[in-house]
Amino acid sequence: MAHIDVHDLGRIRRIAAVLARYGFGELLDSVGSSATPELQETGTPWAVRLRQVLVELGPTFVKMGQVLSVRPDILPTELLVEFQKLQDEVPPVPWEEARAVLEAELGQPTGEVFEQIDEEPIASASIAQVHLGELEDGTEVAVKVQRPGIRDVIASDLHILYSSARFMEGRLPLPGVYTPVAIVQEFEAAILQELDFLQEARSAERFRDNFRDDDRVIAPRVHRTFSTSKVLVMDRIRGMAVSSLQPGDSLVEPAMTVLLEATMEQVFEHGFFHGDPHPGNLFVQPDGRLAWLDFGLCGTLTSDMRETILAIFVAMVFRDADTLAATAYRVGAMEGRIDLREFRGEMGRLMDKYHGASLSDLSQPATLLEFIQVATRFQIRLPPEYAVLARASSLVDGIARQLIPDADIVKRVEPNARRLMARQLSPEKLSSDLFKVFAQTQAGLRGLPSQMDQVLTDLERGRLEIVTRDPEAHRQRRATRLAGTQISLATCAAGMLITGAILVQSWDPRVTPGTPSHWLGVVFLVAAVCMWAGLSAHAVITAQLEPGDLRRGLLGFLRFFIGRRRGP
Repeated sequence: MAHIDVHDLGRIRRIAAVLARYGFGELLDSVGSSATPELQETGTPWAVRLRQVLVELGPTFVKMGQVLSVRPDILPTELLVEFQKLQDEVPPVPWEEARAVLEAELGQPTGEVFEQIDEEPIASASIAQVHLGELEDGTEVAVKVQRPGIRDVIASDLHILYSSARFMEGRLPLPGVYTPVAIVQEFEAAILQELDFLQEARSAERFRDNFRDDDRVIAPRVHRTFSTSKVLVMDRIRGMAVSSLQPGDSLVEPAMTVLLEATMEQVFEHGFFHGDPHPGNLFVQPDGRLAWLDFGLCGTLTSDMRETILAIFVAMVFRDADTLAATAYRVGAMEGRIDLREFRGEMGRLMDKYHGASLSDLSQPATLLEFIQVATRFQIRLPPEYAVLARASSLVDGIARQLIPDADIVKRVEPNARRLMARQLSPEKLSSDLFKVFAQTQAGLRGLPSQMDQVLTDLERGRLEIVTRDPEAHRQRRATRLAGTQISLATCAAGMLITGAILVQSWDPRVTPGTPSHWLGVVFLVAAVCMWAGLSAHAVITAQLEPGDLRRGLLGFLRFFIGRRRGP
């Protein structure tokens, strides 16, 4: 992980200046206090101003806002809404530089791969730009080319982000379970995955394979021969973007039918879903088929995750707050102890807010988002896939509300929902679950005798140890050791002081001319004074700092001046 050093001061000063200009000066002044800073009022909502800050700080910060905009477990609702407006559009690199990347990755001139390729990209973002072209066999393709040097830029900006986050760590309290460094770590994991185009290729192929028997769903074919970690060549998909449709258009009805049914199939059948189904990533064909584009963000759900989502679904339908709270508690990771009674009460209030969580409430995008945010407020960290799914479902719901505002979405999804619930309660599923429980129990019981025999053997031979951890006892032991060390050093210093005084006092140049005892006594006296000064400073410092904190502070001070710029 990168650390802050003297090379970062200029960039950090730039970040601080931009924050102050957009009204976050009090936040900077409050870093180091224990209170949550109050944001300066400038007449513009703070979420809007923070989005403007990211835009001014550059492409990496814009990309970070986009990545975090799909994480309701990290950002509050107002930031989620605002960050979704971020546009990752930057001027394209010249064709000569893009062609150099293409030829370096393909290992041959572009003319030997493409019949023709447009020099002007149809889209340009901070990580890549897309050119349209045609292979030698006449296949129309979209060629995604990574911007030259972008990996080094990302590495440098991640260093700055880590430096800033580590500076704020412990000084700026944040709501939820993520610290500033943890937020940057989440962004790093997402951006490094996005830099690997082969990961996107695998996601597109998996999505396409999942719907191979459904003619209504289209996904572009990946040309593996010409795809690398920095170049992605896929079939060009023609059609009309869903964002161009208007309510009442003839294509709206078939497109929405496919979208709703395919979304539920992705989640509950395949366990693999498109994480960013916004209207610009969905193209409808003249015959009503629907194409999904851009597989840079996808989510994977294990069978346990799918069962958890279904359990949440059923708990909401039957207004079972206890089951809902227990499910979140079971699948989440706790940062500490929580008040389960209060958590159940909050889940009950959430259900009451949606009038008992009937099927009609499941079409409300805020339901799942708010459920995740409530869990986050209680320091329960759910797997990121749930957060991405919540945001994806809200996008699908937003498209439906825009294009078919008068339609009863519940009636559309109700057959699928009832089929899923019936399947979960079917004899086959129940028997399968029961068999799984029996198998796990049998495996545990089979190993129990040998484990008990080992425990009894260790107990008989005196090799069984019981270790307990008591933080207060640990502090007392540390204080005792520290006091013993200080007493020992003080005794040595006192002995040296007395010895030095005796040697100096007993020296008589008339009796013992030229003897070194006088100077030896002076050395003892100086050493004793230094030891007493050191003991006094040590006693004052250790009263305020742990030795580990002191060592880390010293190392941080040294690294600040001798540190070197490192990649992520």
